[in-house]
Amino acid sequence: MAEPGSGLPSGLAVPTFLPWLTGLGAGMVFLSFLQKLLYPYFWSDLWYLLKMVRCGLWTTGKHGQKGELVTVLDKFLIQAKKRPQKPFIIYEGDIYTYEDVDRRSNKVAHVLLNHSPLKRGDTVALLMSNEPDFVHVWFGLAKLGCVVAFLNSNVRSVSLLHCIRSCEPRVLVVGAGFLETIEDVLPRLPEGISIWAMKDSVPQGIISLKEKLSTASDCHVPRSHHAISNTKTPYLYIFTSGTTGLPKAAMICHLAAMKSSTGLWAFGCTPDDIIYITLPLYHSAASLVGIGGCIELGATCVLRKKFSASQFWNDCRKYNVTVFQYIGELCHYLCKQPKREGEKDHRVRLAIGNGARSDVWREFLDRFGNIKMCEFYGATEGNINFMNHTGKIGSVGRATFFHKLFFTFHLIKYDFQKDEPIRDEQGWCSDVKKGEPGLLISQVNEKNPFFGYAGNKKQTEKKLLCDVFKKGDVYFNTGDLMVQDQEDFLYFWDRIGDTFRWKGENVATTEVGAIIGMLDFIQEANVYGVVVPGYEGKAGMASITLKPNMSLDLEKVYEQVVTFLPAYARPQFLRMQEKMEATGTFKLQKFQLVEEGFSPLKISDPLYFMDNLKKSYIPLTKEIYDQIILGKIKL
Repeated sequence: MAEPGSGLPSGLAVPTFLPWLTGLGAGMVFLSFLQKLLYPYFWSDLWYLLKMVRCGLWTTGKHGQKGELVTVLDKFLIQAKKRPQKPFIIYEGDIYTYEDVDRRSNKVAHVLLNHSPLKRGDTVALLMSNEPDFVHVWFGLAKLGCVVAFLNSNVRSVSLLHCIRSCEPRVLVVGAGFLETIEDVLPRLPEGISIWAMKDSVPQGIISLKEKLSTASDCHVPRSHHAISNTKTPYLYIFTSGTTGLPKAAMICHLAAMKSSTGLWAFGCTPDDIIYITLPLYHSAASLVGIGGCIELGATCVLRKKFSASQFWNDCRKYNVTVFQYIGELCHYLCKQPKREGEKDHRVRLAIGNGARSDVWREFLDRFGNIKMCEFYGATEGNINFMNHTGKIGSVGRATFFHKLFFTFHLIKYDFQKDEPIRDEQGWCSDVKKGEPGLLISQVNEKNPFFGYAGNKKQTEKKLLCDVFKKGDVYFNTGDLMVQDQEDFLYFWDRIGDTFRWKGENVATTEVGAIIGMLDFIQEANVYGVVVPGYEGKAGMASITLKPNMSLDLEKVYEQVVTFLPAYARPQFLRMQEKMEATGTFKLQKFQLVEEGFSPLKISDPLYFMDNLKKSYIPLTKEIYDQIILGKIKL
């Protein structure tokens, strides 16, 4: 019988497990509350871990009855067989299906197999712009088991010769628009290099690849030409951007390429997405993450010859783009465009890349709509990466317990004056505290190797730190300064070559550049340190460009830096340029600017000096320069 007043019908007993279920439910609610309070990112971190495990299984797995090792090329061939008529590349309105690219690359392979001295394992240098034939030649050479070196299409003369010599190619394939570039260096090229051009009419000594393709077979190339037995063998050479000197050829193995190809999937892309690639294909972001990622998914990419800020959103609407790649200042350039109606009228849902500053990130979302920014960190030649899977603005990722299961990394103390890691009396390095900038280093081991640079043993050794925490350990020096906050989010702080020391303090060039860039008449601000005789460290200098039809207000620049920057971080000198030199991936060039310093005798651009008495920047005349050099004007 039920108790009087219990509300239960007569004859029904209270289930004995009901109080237990009630207690369990209350406990679960409490644990959920506790988890959100103490570990708010637990589930997203766990989901990220599961994705990393799955990526690891994909990239190291085998397929087929014979259990062959899988490469990016194998994945492409699988997609070409699975979905032959699906668009793979859309370029200037033309559609190239997976089958089209497969057949065209077969033609390239057959021509070079039959008419060139190439054999499996040889290196071929490729100098082409963003176009479908870049992919055709790349895949055609991969089908022959050749290592392809992607030459930066912006380099010329000495730099181009350096790149070609460093990767030691047997064959050089040139796009139609680069014949003059090659003709300029032809007499100085190493002997024995066979030069092929994607053009019908070519000068003497150069072979027309385009002409031979017209009659070549497009039949299947036997897998025996490109099957591998070790995923750590060379696949590509990709050159670093050369912001601090001559480019270096980073060796990319098959395993690294496979890992990079899972990036789009890891951020949530699907086979139905249309990915917009405006970045140069010679860069790892576009080739390994972009093209490789499309292959992994079986998705479509819209390829543009060159990034255009004015045409960007028109292309996105025209081709129903859902994902785009960015790097460096691309988002900044889009935000600098004049505002127009309907800027949120598009289907873009994801933006994947690196280098978006926090202020640009916020402005971009506010202006262009609900686009998830998928920021990641990773150097072309590096052995570590981070992915911002939570969407935390400004962060490149989280240094969680789960992440450290895969990568052993540290943020160590760095001496900006000596430009080297700080070691104690015993010679060991030490970690920085949370909230402090430290040099990111990653342990080199069997799981996370570093293969170095082709033809440059000195630079390869320079990237390694030995005996860091104990005798015999080896770490890859990323050259990047990072900050880890109390929630374990990581933020890019600066490059070690860009950070300089002045008045006993460390100056981060990215921070100073962002403050100056807030002025409405400034288009770009490139900040660096210059040597001043008689002073320790380097004085700050900013090279600036103006927006169209705007004039330079020197008093406002002074007011801006004094208001928002500490005294030691304020640029002592300004240099006004008509155009800012940048790499193909939108990284501002500093090497030449640092070399030229602040002398009006060497520099024809207008120069200015910070005058605290006049509360403005004033023209840097020869007289003022001489007084600074003689120590009569104190900085």
